[in-house]
Amino acid sequence: MATLLYRLGRFSFRRRGLVTALWLVLLAALGTGAATLSGPTSNAFSIPGTESSEALTVLREKMGVGADDAAAQVVFTAPDQATLTGPTQQAAIAEAVSALRAAPHVAQVSDPFQSQTVSPDQRTAFASVSYAVPAGDLTDADRQALYAAGRTAEQADLGVEFGGTATQQQSAGGAAEAIGIAVAAFILLITFGSLVAAGLPLLTAVLGVGFGMAGIQVATGFFDLSSSTSALATMLGLAVAIDYALFVVSRFRNELADGHEPEQAAGRAVGTAGSAVVFAGLTVIIALVALSVTGIPFLTAMGVAAAGTVAVAVAITLSLVPALLGFAGPRILTRDNRRGIGRHRSPGTMPMGGHWARGVLRRRIPALLLSLGVAGVMAIPALDLNLALPDDSTAAADSTQRRAYDQLSEGFGAGFNGPLLLVVEDNLGDVGTAAQQSQQIVSQLPDVVMVTPPTINAARDTAMLTVIPRSGPGTQQTKDLVAAIRDHAPEVTASTGGDLAVTGTAALNIDVSDKLTAALGPYLAIVVGLAFVLLMLVFRSVLVPLKATLGFLISVAAAFGALVAVFQWGWLADLFGVESTGPIVSVMPIFLIGVLFGLAMDYEVFLVTRAREEYVHGATPDEAIVTGTRHGARVVTAAALIMISVFAGFILTDDTIVKSLGFALAVGVAVDAFLVRMTIVPAVMSLLGKAAWWLPAWLDRLLPDIDVEGEQLARRLAAEQAPAGPVPAEAGSPAPPVAGIDERAAGCDSDSGCGACAGLAEPRQLVAV
Repeated sequence: MATLLYRLGRFSFRRRGLVTALWLVLLAALGTGAATLSGPTSNAFSIPGTESSEALTVLREKMGVGADDAAAQVVFTAPDQATLTGPTQQAAIAEAVSALRAAPHVAQVSDPFQSQTVSPDQRTAFASVSYAVPAGDLTDADRQALYAAGRTAEQADLGVEFGGTATQQQSAGGAAEAIGIAVAAFILLITFGSLVAAGLPLLTAVLGVGFGMAGIQVATGFFDLSSSTSALATMLGLAVAIDYALFVVSRFRNELADGHEPEQAAGRAVGTAGSAVVFAGLTVIIALVALSVTGIPFLTAMGVAAAGTVAVAVAITLSLVPALLGFAGPRILTRDNRRGIGRHRSPGTMPMGGHWARGVLRRRIPALLLSLGVAGVMAIPALDLNLALPDDSTAAADSTQRRAYDQLSEGFGAGFNGPLLLVVEDNLGDVGTAAQQSQQIVSQLPDVVMVTPPTINAARDTAMLTVIPRSGPGTQQTKDLVAAIRDHAPEVTASTGGDLAVTGTAALNIDVSDKLTAALGPYLAIVVGLAFVLLMLVFRSVLVPLKATLGFLISVAAAFGALVAVFQWGWLADLFGVESTGPIVSVMPIFLIGVLFGLAMDYEVFLVTRAREEYVHGATPDEAIVTGTRHGARVVTAAALIMISVFAGFILTDDTIVKSLGFALAVGVAVDAFLVRMTIVPAVMSLLGKAAWWLPAWLDRLLPDIDVEGEQLARRLAAEQAPAGPVPAEAGSPAPPVAGIDERAAGCDSDSGCGACAGLAEPRQLVAV
């Protein structure tokens, strides 16, 4: 693989104009498709095959009730000690209802006094607004028309608030991306000391995200995608694109500084660092695509969209980055580096990464115990993890949606915000008998406030009843009520021949949450198993993949703990702009596991492959760990800080899923990079010693050699550069140095590859990832 990527890097560098033009043409084509083919997105969460989803399909087909159509509740409240039954108040509400019926796309509006949706104290009432289009098709102008129509009642000093899917609006994430890019630019400038070197990863990342977003917009014209899909793909695409380009640019700078010709340096950079980028990118892509095994369409779509953005980031890193390096040339280096190209560089003081590794190894047991203790304390809140889907109860306290939710709870009871719909079918007779018996059975169940009389369709084969629970939609009592109704469904079938099913927003959310919770275990097993197999291929070891996988689980547990502490318990909520706490979004655990797995493997690959290479070439286990950390710590630190800043920027968004996922990923990356990979991993590997690299001989023969570290490429280049007709070396004498290959004796800290150590007793040929 390294040899193939070496050729790709040289080709892209040599034909940089052609490669850049092809990428720009492809971007323009996708942009045109996005502008002409894009469709609406959806905030609905449903899973085909569940009882609630199938019941909604019946309502649409038999009664014309749109499962995905937008809906709103306009809540009217009386001022002070007044009521809504006075002539002035009733006239104001009637005028508002008339105005609501004239609003764009509105199909039906219920009058509170005719539908009897007035609270017992007559101080709260609501009008239900049904739309003829999905919520994703509503524009800002449509929402403003809704607000303007409802607020006509304010002329009678009535309070007016709005809730429902029609009021939900996608938040703009521009500020989040801008902050993340700004922080990333600062980190890159500090890391490289060159504006050109710092700007190149940012440019390719923006282009990569542009490709991903355009592709998603095109896909919305053909598939139903969640409104959060673009934000999640942007978040992940920005982070990995900057990091992958960072690794290649850093390696290119090292190759130039070692005196290689620019084209040769580009080929070597893509062949070595690019090999690790391919592996790291594949782990992220596989983990995201594997979300399809859950059988949840909206989660599958989110995973595939994000995986596509990551795939584009990998492709750009391997082809467009070397092309742009060709335009940049030596300007990618600082002035001091350009003056010192090809000269021997004094080892000087050991980099901070080396000092850190030596410190960890000297105190490996205390370092290990302290790190595990910190991660364990962070993970404790995860034991109280409560999952649900977002609704108006989790909206900001000062939003109209939250005020409407609270007013309905106060006037009618908490269950009024999450009514259940009973769907009764009888295709062989009159559905009326089955509907009446369903009403009698359900009305006697605990936690039921009322069951409305059945609404029967013209064919009299389907009926719909509304159940108002006593408890709120996200409570355990409502979950128990849904289960109890379903338990009584066979009783209705046995006595009347009708089929009873439960649906509605509350039931849908319960089914989705249950499905996600059930899928979490199998998905985690798939991801952990995948991690073990892939890392075994790379590191030719059994214990190193096991250690890496356990480290990933530590990072996930700590991220979950921090997520619960802030978003569910409310710790430091003001600091992170969390205006309302509540259950964690149900999609969070499974999506967080998939994304964090791929990112965690990035750091494992870039740090441990160099340690393996050192060990294979004769270094002691501890020397290999120190060298691997010394060479990888600076770049990995910069990469982790960039990812953290990009993810943390999304905490500023209003979207509940994006905000909490950005926070969880920022915490997870911080724990994984600095606590797990740079502290726990060196300590554990030092304790394991040579056993860390043990692999049964029979398994070594079975596993393919994927050459992530580019060892085969190094031998090939060395053979090509060897002089014709070499003088045979005496037995036991060291091999002659090869120009451009990093040759050092044990203990040398020079990265120059200058051959200064070639005359020492045991020179070693090394290629860094």
